[in-house]
Amino acid sequence: MSDRPRGAAGRKVAGKKASVKAGRKVVKAVGKPLAKTPVAKTSTTKVLPLKVDVILEDPAWLTALAPADQAVLARRLRLWARRALAIAVTDRWKGSSVGFDCCVVLSSDAKIRRLNRDYRGKDKPTNVLSFAALDGGKPPRDQAWPLGDIILALGTCRKEARAQGKNLDQHLAHLVIHGVLHLLGYDHEMAAEAERMEGLEIAALERLGIDNPYVTM
Repeated sequence: MSDRPRGAAGRKVAGKKASVKAGRKVVKAVGKPLAKTPVAKTSTTKVLPLKVDVILEDPAWLTALAPADQAVLARRLRLWARRALAIAVTDRWKGSSVGFDCCVVLSSDAKIRRLNRDYRGKDKPTNVLSFAALDGGKPPRDQAWPLGDIILALGTCRKEARAQGKNLDQHLAHLVIHGVLHLLGYDHEMAAEAERMEGLEIAALERLGIDNPYVTM
């Protein structure tokens, strides 16, 4: 799993101060926002709405995930992102009392390689990068919180799924959940942090009917 780029607060993507969403004039958004955002409840609290914008930079994702079309894929991505937020709330993560938004970008190895080089000093592609807006500080709780951007590389994700004998759709679900948890401030630099984050990923995926991704056959 890739880490969130350090010093990338404020969603500076590809050297621009604006969010990835500012580039919607040149990329194609996948699907349309759902009419309603499901509210997942825990025993003591509820998960507030998470608006998830989906951007398709590499159309090959649709072929790789066939027979998914744009609308179906967008719904899946939103479901997975919201599941990550819901599982974090069960872990007593607290944020806005109004709602949240984030952006998921389905991109290519070439784009990820450039971002990985520019923000992490690693001139190679990786599976997912999370640009966490909250790294720049948390807004007041009575405001909606922008969480940041998650960018995924098709080539690397597909190679990993094949090497691990996994379905690409399920591997993508894991990476989206992993990325959202990074946006929320979770990390895996230390052993205790990694154990906690992996436990949340496993629990979120289990609720989606997906097996523990860290178990190898």
